[in-house]
Amino acid sequence: MKQNEPTSPHLLLVKNMVCTRCVMTVEQILKNASIAYQKVILGEIHMDEPLSGDKRNALQKSLMRVGFELIDNHTGSLIEKIKKYIIQKARNEAGQENPLKLSIYLSAKLNYEYTHLSSVFSMVEGRTIENYFIEQRIEKAKELLVYGQMTLSQIAFELNYSSPAHLSNQFKKVTGLTPSYFKDIGAVKRKSIDKL
Repeated sequence: MKQNEPTSPHLLLVKNMVCTRCVMTVEQILKNASIAYQKVILGEIHMDEPLSGDKRNALQKSLMRVGFELIDNHTGSLIEKIKKYIIQKARNEAGQENPLKLSIYLSAKLNYEYTHLSSVFSMVEGRTIENYFIEQRIEKAKELLVYGQMTLSQIAFELNYSSPAHLSNQFKKVTGLTPSYFKDIGAVKRKSIDKL
């Protein structure tokens, strides 16, 4: 197993940041608390300088009010990074690296062997990386179905499924509904990404 690079003392890791709105929310919390920062990206706050204990506690309370949490331990940090990269890959936001198998993609991003990542994730989350990946893909498929601008074939291609039938089978297995029936009932069955 390769060692991951050490976390900078000027980097804060935040649990449950999974979308652009999460980033904007955290930026607003930092501005309201007059905390200087360089940038906020999914799961990370890059600081200009380390936070004092009081400011860190105040930030933690503000973050928790909206469903976020500062991560202090290495395992929690690793789990959040795994989730971040799974979400990017499942939603086809991983760029040129996306055609890589999930195991190769995560290993390359996190500098750990996949068996280690899989073991830690299963132990902490109580489910496999693959199950989490499938749930994320199905949530993205639900989103695209609700928008109604793409056919099932186009959605399958967009999310790198081997065929529309593969997507349809996986969709029914996860949701209990066919994609066409889901499309008819709309967004009622969609889940917030941070609840997965």
